[in-house]
Amino acid sequence: MNPWKFIWILAACTAVLSCSTTRSLPEGQYRLAGSKIVMEGQRGTFRPSELNSYVRQKPNSTFLGFNPLLNIYDWAGPDDSKASTRLIRKFGVAPVILDTTLVLRSIDNMASHLEYIGYYGSKVRSQVEYRDKKAYVTYFVRLGQQYTIRSLAFELPDSEEFKSAFDADLNNISLKEGQVLSESSLEAETERSAQFFRNRGYYGFDKNYYFFEADTLSHDGTAALTMAIRDYRRTETPDQAAPHLPYRIGNVTISHPDDIQIRPSVLENLNTLRPGQPYSERDVNTTYSRIGNLSVFNSINIAMNPVSEDVVDCAISLQNTSVQGFKANFETSVNSTGLYGVSPQLNYYHKNIFHGGEILNLGLKGNFQFRPSDNVRSTEVTTTASLRVPMFVGMPNRTFRGPNLPHTDINLAFSYQDRPEYKRTMISTSFGYIGNLGRNFFYQFYPFQANVTRLFSIDEEFLVNLLSDPFMLAAYSSHFDMGIGGMLYYTTDPSAIPSRPYHYYRLGFDLSGNVLSLFNPLMKQNEWGERTIWNTPYSQYVRAEWQMGKTFRFGINDSQTLALRFLAGAGYAYGNSSSVPFEKQFYAGGANSMRGWQARTLGPGSSPLIDFFTIPSQIGDMKLEANIEYRFPIVWKLEGATFIDAGNIWSLTSENKNERFSFDSIAADWGVGIRVNLDFILVRIDMGMKVFEPSREPDERLIGPADWLKRGNNAIHFGVGYPF
Repeated sequence: MNPWKFIWILAACTAVLSCSTTRSLPEGQYRLAGSKIVMEGQRGTFRPSELNSYVRQKPNSTFLGFNPLLNIYDWAGPDDSKASTRLIRKFGVAPVILDTTLVLRSIDNMASHLEYIGYYGSKVRSQVEYRDKKAYVTYFVRLGQQYTIRSLAFELPDSEEFKSAFDADLNNISLKEGQVLSESSLEAETERSAQFFRNRGYYGFDKNYYFFEADTLSHDGTAALTMAIRDYRRTETPDQAAPHLPYRIGNVTISHPDDIQIRPSVLENLNTLRPGQPYSERDVNTTYSRIGNLSVFNSINIAMNPVSEDVVDCAISLQNTSVQGFKANFETSVNSTGLYGVSPQLNYYHKNIFHGGEILNLGLKGNFQFRPSDNVRSTEVTTTASLRVPMFVGMPNRTFRGPNLPHTDINLAFSYQDRPEYKRTMISTSFGYIGNLGRNFFYQFYPFQANVTRLFSIDEEFLVNLLSDPFMLAAYSSHFDMGIGGMLYYTTDPSAIPSRPYHYYRLGFDLSGNVLSLFNPLMKQNEWGERTIWNTPYSQYVRAEWQMGKTFRFGINDSQTLALRFLAGAGYAYGNSSSVPFEKQFYAGGANSMRGWQARTLGPGSSPLIDFFTIPSQIGDMKLEANIEYRFPIVWKLEGATFIDAGNIWSLTSENKNERFSFDSIAADWGVGIRVNLDFILVRIDMGMKVFEPSREPDERLIGPADWLKRGNNAIHFGVGYPF
């Protein structure tokens, strides 16, 4: 079928579905079709969207005013007694019926919130408009008066020790003269200050010991604020007062089920709570996080039990989780050339292999690609073994402060690849450290990583083509790779599926061959003058990749997102190498890159797809890419997206000028996508359409709308998680 006919049919079906969404409603009920907040009078920097979360009832979500699941529900009609009605409704979404009591509750919620954030005496009212069994609610908001803090005074208990602790924190108090007075700012300060005292030994100290008085009688929009800390809580009377005393740790016990065989010294080293030391809530949280990082226990309880007026005992109770098991995964794929892929994977894990919280992972993965219409086949089988040790091997835990301890990773892998052009084996190993500093900064450092790649059974025609291109010949040669590498990553939201605006920076780097080059005089040379180890030349290169991204949220409830990303990378071979190894080269296209192209089918530069690769494998040692994506809700858990990608890969050393960088070889595409966001995982389908294809003749590079849906001008990708 012509794709444009399909689009017209889809549009016609959409028009039919949009006929009615209220037929199933009984008399006297109205579907809530709209809800908005309108500000009256001056509002300054206040945004109406800040009140959206306090509206108790909201209309069904739509995309461009259309919700097919709502229409499906309405097809069933109003008769609940029919089996067909109940069946159809299961496939739809019920309309939101206007509830005027929820409108009143929304008014109360918004008024309460405005007072909480410092708008005193705010007015909120509503207006409901009824049209064709649909209701449209408008909330009108007039902001109340704000007061600024004119002066700030403190009242403290008589204890000199407590006053001394308070003075040590005086510069950190968040309340300042000239600041807007609000319950939210007072609440934030009590929580901050109470936590400070709990970290100074005052076990059980909380925000209920704080009292505030604000004098606003000056009528000039200011208030004289007094913050008092009492020795009795808000729910108590003065005759129940008791002096605030700092606590020390008494006895510390650690218990866990007998079937968990873990060395006592491991838990003792992770525990930061020691008998006799001052109590600190920070130390409690640090111990909780450090033991939790073992992955051996699914429940950690740290109970603090006061045994006198200044001593608190600590009981750490641990419950075990499943220590070992198997994981299986199966993936399939197909691209525009009719190449099918099957990727089964099986993993075995053990979370306490040496009774110290060490995690062992053994994996077996296959990747089989084939085209049913001919004999094209590609087989790749990889076995992996990794061991994660919950400590920085070579340094004791006491060296590191805070809840996050680094861990050590040891990896070993063997891979066998059988392609139409060649057969290849790869053995790789690495030793390194992984950790994070705080919640937002992550690092990986591998002081040792090595890879041995051997090619054999090379197809004669393929070899002839390689001999005509020194860059490709060097990339597809046996080599020995040993060096260091790492990654630095900063993000303002480390969650798997961020739900608020964030930005990130990521730097990856590899440096290989420099240490080996010190032993050049001891190594043999091959016929090309390369120094070899076990008759295999070693690689010498530097490689770096930089990414930066930012997302913006806007719209009702910040439900819409604009995401931006920029990526730049380059690799440079020198000394004993004329090209960066194949596995360290860059490629473009695929689910997370230039989505108008299948993976490894774009570039380098304006060069066409290399025809002597049965399965595409375009590579380069330089990459630039920029992406912009607009994400929006559709209905239920469905999200939509439109995007634009621009970029390419290039060669830094190739003698072919088409493979070298030029601005007119920057490719571009645009596309649309649909995603299912289940909060804990996101599955997506993206369709990218080529707009500028640099490998074509100059007058054919720009691709118009009439050709976007033609074969070869688009690509469909399945992915998990956002592309960036």
